[in-house]
Amino acid sequence: MRRLLIVGLLAGCVATGGAPVPQAARLSADVLTLTLSDGTTCRARWAEAGGTGRMENCGPGFGYAVRVVENPNLLRQLFTGLTSALGAEGAVAPMAEVVITDATGRDHVFVSPPPVDMSDD
Repeated sequence: MRRLLIVGLLAGCVATGGAPVPQAARLSADVLTLTLSDGTTCRARWAEAGGTGRMENCGPGFGYAVRVVENPNLLRQLFTGLTSALGAEGAVAPMAEVVITDATGRDHVFVSPPPVDMSDD
């Protein structure tokens, strides 16, 4: 009987799993897209909100803060200027650090756009 109880408790722990956690954050000129570990995708209009806010209807709810890099490197500045000159204003996502805060107060930090993986596979 004792073994059955232990097996039941372990099965219950595995079945409940944990709350979904942030896996990726990407920015467009005005929208933050957050992907969670359970496959859920949530969006917030970060620029309208002034760069900070909450995603209440996203999993257990997440806070976010977007810190835009004001002076990106020269190559990035040239590329952004070129796209604007060609009439594609806002087509290039801003360079930023995105901090997602979960319900326990833990921060998950992402950069957008994500870094390019230059390793040989």
